[in-house]
This record gives sequence, C-alpha cells and structure tokens, in this order.
Amino acid sequence: MSTEAFRILIVDDDPSIRQMLSLGLSQEKYDIRTAADGEEALSLIAGFDPQVIILDIMMPIMNGYDLLEAIPDISSASVIMLTAKATTNDIVKGLRLGAHDYLVKPFHFDELLARIEVQLRHRFPDLTGLRTVGPFEHNELTKTIRYQDEVLPLSPTEYRLLSYFLWNPNQILSKEKILVHVWGYDFEGGDNIIEVYIRYLREKLHDSTHERIKTQRGHGYRLVL
Repeated sequence: MSTEAFRILIVDDDPSIRQMLSLGLSQEKYDIRTAADGEEALSLIAGFDPQVIILDIMMPIMNGYDLLEAIPDISSASVIMLTAKATTNDIVKGLRLGAHDYLVKPFHFDELLARIEVQLRHRFPDLTGLRTVGPFEHNELTKTIRYQDEVLPLSPTEYRLLSYFLWNPNQILSKEKILVHVWGYDFEGGDNIIEVYIRYLREKLHDSTHERIKTQRGHGYRLVL
C-alpha cells in the first residue's frame, strides 16, 4: 500500500508517545504532524488536512472528547482513539461521539498500523485517492478536481473550498463551518471572504445561474449534484 501522500495527525500530551509514533509512522512513509492537546490540534487541522487523526483522551486545555466533537465541523478525517481509558463506557462514549476506531494503551505498533490502513482503505477504496462525486472526479493525492472532463485550475484555497463541498454534497454548509474548515480555526478575517471565493468557484464551474452552487439565504451554501 502506497502511503507517501497520506497525512496523519497525532494528538497526545505524552511526548514519548508522540515521538515514538512520529518516528514509526514516518518510517512507514506517512506525512506526520503532532499536537500536545486538543487546542493545538485544532490550529493544525485546517492547514494540514489529515486523513487520519490518532487521538488521546486525557489531555490538558482541551481533552480528546471535546476535540472529537469539534472535528466533523472542520475535517472529514478518520479518528482512531488511542488511550489508556479502557472501560466499555469509555469505548462506547468515544465511538458515539464520532470515533471510527478505538485502541487501548498499551498497544502493539503493528496493530495500530493495520487499523490505520483499514481506515485509509475505507476512505480510498482504490488506494489512489480518486473519488467520483456526481460530475466531479476528486483526487486528494494529486490535489486535483476534474469537472465535466476538465481539470479545474484551482488555487489552494479554491481546492480546499470545493473539496469541502464534495465531502458534503447536497448539504447546506453554514458560513461559520466553511470559514473554520477552509481558512482555519484561528482565522481572524470576516466571512465576506467566503462570498469572494464562492464567486471564483462559480466562474470556474461556468455556473453563472448558481444552479451548481446555490446560495441558501440566511443559512449558507449548497453544492447541488
């Protein structure tokens, strides 16, 4: 399995765990970032855009449960809980809050690797990162989006914005969610920037009648397939 372009964020307050996982996963050719608490992780997620987040529960500032609840608004990453909290109640709580898998410390590194690969296979069935969403072909490995047999000439911000729509087709996305997911948790500008980039996307999609990207007055925007 080729892992060169897959990105993993490790969130754990134990520096020895962060170091061990970072070294081991880097040797497996994953692109790795680390965070010592949930708040630091939030500041990294939008820019790094991980496919998998390995998440501890007991951390200062923002614990794993709180971060787990915040992740769906800013990322479509798969979350693997990696924690010493091992009771059935802990596991059920983590899964119900949105975790995709749960692994208890102490753990075997090979088992974690296998669980990461399961999540990646689930998200990228053909291991190329290529997804077909209506008339779009979305390739996360090459960071390209094809529309009606044409590769769209997108800036990095336009790519992140359209990618967010493609992960949430036919759903109304609020300006707040779009701003956090595309520009980041700590973005200090106004939400009028979203209108500017929606206009850019509509131009590149030849969507002058706003039939592809609809404005939902008072609610946000919706990509129509």
